[in-house]
Amino acid sequence: MSRSAHPAGPRHADVLPEGHYSAPPADLNVLDPKVWSRTVTRDERGVTTVGGIGVDALAEEFGTPAYFLDESDFRARCRAWAEAFGKDADVFYAGKAFLSRAIVRWLKEEGLNLDVCSGGELTTALSAGMPAERIAFHGNNKSEEEIRTAVEVGVGRIVLDSFQEIVRVAHVAQSLGKRQRVQIRVTVGVEAHTHEFIATAHEDQKFGIALAGGQAAEAVRRALKLDGLELIGIHSHIGSQIFDMAGFEVSARRVVQLLAEVRDEHGVELPEIDLGGGLGIAYTSDDDPREPHEIAKALNEIVARECEAAGLATPRISVEPGRAIVGPTAFTLYRVGTIKPLEGLRTYVSVDGGMSDNIRTALYDAEYSVSLVSRTSEAEPMLVRVVGKHCESGDIVVRDAFLPADVAPGDLIAVPATGAYCRSMASNYNHALRPPVVAVRDGEARVIVRRETEEDLLRLDVG
Repeated sequence: MSRSAHPAGPRHADVLPEGHYSAPPADLNVLDPKVWSRTVTRDERGVTTVGGIGVDALAEEFGTPAYFLDESDFRARCRAWAEAFGKDADVFYAGKAFLSRAIVRWLKEEGLNLDVCSGGELTTALSAGMPAERIAFHGNNKSEEEIRTAVEVGVGRIVLDSFQEIVRVAHVAQSLGKRQRVQIRVTVGVEAHTHEFIATAHEDQKFGIALAGGQAAEAVRRALKLDGLELIGIHSHIGSQIFDMAGFEVSARRVVQLLAEVRDEHGVELPEIDLGGGLGIAYTSDDDPREPHEIAKALNEIVARECEAAGLATPRISVEPGRAIVGPTAFTLYRVGTIKPLEGLRTYVSVDGGMSDNIRTALYDAEYSVSLVSRTSEAEPMLVRVVGKHCESGDIVVRDAFLPADVAPGDLIAVPATGAYCRSMASNYNHALRPPVVAVRDGEARVIVRRETEEDLLRLDVG
């Protein structure tokens, strides 16, 4: 394809407008391993490959946009988390990040448990053979039907999120002649995101039962009195995209204080503590996430230290990584369409997807990286905004990044670290067809979630 020169937005750092970007990398052809999955590289043609297959061949077979998931990387991350925490702890993959039956089978084979937060996620897990006892059920407003199904199949734990739910679960369990294992989710007054955390006054949210005012302690009293419940521990979750362990330290201290209060009042030492998920990944080269063994060491030390100070036996720890496992394992492949240079600002690069396959930029102002992957280029860096094809000005995939100045219609570009929440939150806005998820491993690629078709849209439209 001919790549004729076209007027472009600013290319030199001294004339760039303010934005969400760092200086352009020294070489746009280099794929930073921090943000790409482990088998991604470039072949001798300069084409990016994953699992030994070039993106040009993948685009030809599966079309664009599409999510390509590095199965070897996913499995390796599962093993790393399992090995880091060992047999004396539990790792629950957070299914909300991305769930399919193939994912469930991989989790089962690699020894991880699974947490779900809806009847649909539970059905998917069970249909793919995940043992019910290895499933935790979350959610702030579980329906009676969801609770009944969970108790009937024997999920390993239900995380209680309100006073009303304590009664609902107990009633369902008793009506079925069962005793359901439960944890109580407490709001510990800690909010953590990225490198910052707020250690006070974060009870203003829909999740959990607040420690403040003795509400969590009252929830424990009620749960311990009900025959249909077996209270096994306390659950807390403090935020998302966390790189710093300081928030976990404050949270663990407050949870352990509650465990000590429970012991002193009821003569019971609850055997488990779940510290939730929210561990961060690298979306850009500026991000610096911790490795699973570092996280495990830090969390184990924090809990052991706080329990020793409180005179408690160290409880069994659970964690719930979702994004930290699946996020880095996938990228979204797009084909470039319209290119619009705005003199003195930036160049808009439109792709054949958008907010229907990645809503996170619009929702959270999330930052992503992007690379030209169908070829290499020696052109100078050009500031771009990668946008979709939807009828919304907020339809932005990558707000500010650099691509070679000769990027042209027909080129393939890819956004890494899109394994978490992109397909899970995908929509049919503008009647877009949700992209497929394709697993790639050892030179073979297979669809694990197929692309939607227009027939799928019409099948639901009964008008």
